[in-house]
Amino acid sequence: MSGIFGVVSQTDCRNDLFYGTDYHSHLGTQFAGLAVWHDTILRKIHDIRGSQFKAKFFEDYRKMNGKMGIGVISVKDEQPICIHSKFGPFAIVINGFIENAQELARQLYKEGQSFSEVTEGKVNLTELVAKLIIRGESIVDGIERMYTKISGSCSLLLLSREGIYAARDRCGYTPLIIGQRETDWAVATESSSFLNLGFAIKKYIQPGEIVILNEKGLETKRKGRRMNKICSFLWIYTGFPASSYEGINVETVREKCGGYLARHDSVKADMACGIPDSGTAHAIGYAMRSGIPFRRPLVKYTPGFDRSYTPPSQETRDFIAKMKLIPIPEIIKGKRIVFCDDSIVRGTQLKNYTVHKLRECGAKEIHLRIACPPLMFPCRFGYSTRTTHELAARKAIRSLEGKDIEDVRVYISEDSTQHKKMVGWITKDLGVTTLKYQRLSDMIEAIGLPREDLCLYCWTGNTGRK
Repeated sequence: MSGIFGVVSQTDCRNDLFYGTDYHSHLGTQFAGLAVWHDTILRKIHDIRGSQFKAKFFEDYRKMNGKMGIGVISVKDEQPICIHSKFGPFAIVINGFIENAQELARQLYKEGQSFSEVTEGKVNLTELVAKLIIRGESIVDGIERMYTKISGSCSLLLLSREGIYAARDRCGYTPLIIGQRETDWAVATESSSFLNLGFAIKKYIQPGEIVILNEKGLETKRKGRRMNKICSFLWIYTGFPASSYEGINVETVREKCGGYLARHDSVKADMACGIPDSGTAHAIGYAMRSGIPFRRPLVKYTPGFDRSYTPPSQETRDFIAKMKLIPIPEIIKGKRIVFCDDSIVRGTQLKNYTVHKLRECGAKEIHLRIACPPLMFPCRFGYSTRTTHELAARKAIRSLEGKDIEDVRVYISEDSTQHKKMVGWITKDLGVTTLKYQRLSDMIEAIGLPREDLCLYCWTGNTGRK
């Protein structure tokens, strides 16, 4: 998932744009970019791998005067993309993943279109979206036509002379939230970006809704759809603790998840802990419900390392996982530890780094508690995982079955013998004393939205799309 931010100010927007975009840094590790409207478009893009957004853009943003601007922290492609079109010049940033991107690109090639942003033979998804939009009769019509062509997800901000167009994915997989500060307006993936800038949440953009922000205020161009399939993983892992989606705060959901894990647990332990940062709130909830003291045997060296889940290469993920968590042997030695985490995706970092560090420091018992069910399917709407082969649960199934199998429903069923065998295999592979996953029904209850309004594809393999 990428993070996108836009702002319209009655004066100069650059400070709000700079800091509002920076507050999305937890969502991407590859590229970042800013664009402002000042008679025409001014744009800057930097590679932020191994560096921080603020350091890369500190000199640039102070020269980017304008009353309207958009920014992005990108998980993969270089953004914003600038286009000179029949609608005039515009800049665009997106958050999402397009499954049929190469097929759409081939169709455009046949029609005589060309792409300037191509890496390893693959087109830049943001440029692809821009090329689809300019085929419409207007910007709004072009956005709507683009949505009928793509398979996957796409929320976007488009900066033009008229203002900032904001469009949320038609099924609502990724969020967009509107903020207001007197006569100034902002739009963001993460509502947490509003708080220190003085914006208050004005509106959660609906799936498929298109709005425009400008000096006149907020105007709805196309109404949204009732159907919503927002990503559940936003609350479990991806989102920032201070953010809210659909009016539901991330931190409170994680505390509830931890409480529900404790509700079904009777393990005896000396402390409850979370793998920082996203596991911390789950552990706090577990501690509050169980009465087991919350402590921090592992601490994260925050200034130097990003999230280990977001980089695209396994080598980078492993390096970050190894370096960012520092154990405290004096707290760990001889102790029975309940360790809470948001999820087990590939399992390699837990096994090779987290569990290994605890064992090296003399942990007596390690009881792993996971805030969501086993991940069974790679995400179809973002970059988080791309194949079933890399998922820890599928590795377990492959070992138990002696081969890959397509129908894994019996392993998804939480009370089945096969499910218990799968969890047992993962427990042994990770080298922990015990392992328990959250039940799907408890995770849904903790989030607090109806099941039909949540994307649960990672766990069920069902998109629920209509």
